Amino acid sequence: MSKYANFLSEDRRLVILRILVEMPTYRANSSVLHAVLQEWGHEPSRDQVKTELRWLEEQQLVSLDDVGDGAVLLAKLTERGADVAAGRARVDGVKRPGA
Repeated sequence: MSKYANFLSEDRRLVILRILVEMPTYRANSSVLHAVLQEWGHEPSRDQVKTELRWLEEQQLVSLDDVGDGAVLLAKLTERGADVAAGRARVDGVKRPGA
């Protein structure tokens, strides 16, 4: 992965966590996250959003549930994910807030 592609991926992951922080139940589906990422200047495919969500799940920053036939993922922010979004914790692969 190029340095620029890596930077975009790290920023996209932080934006996903920040979106989830703003949701009333700290949950959102991959379709909503896709739409909001576009508003934040990212243009990911739906597959890229799901790939980022699965990576965030591996890091224990979100928990995921398949909705229906797996076409949509439902993400819920974990406590660790909230700490990373706020800059209280750090995970390689997620851009630091304000950095």
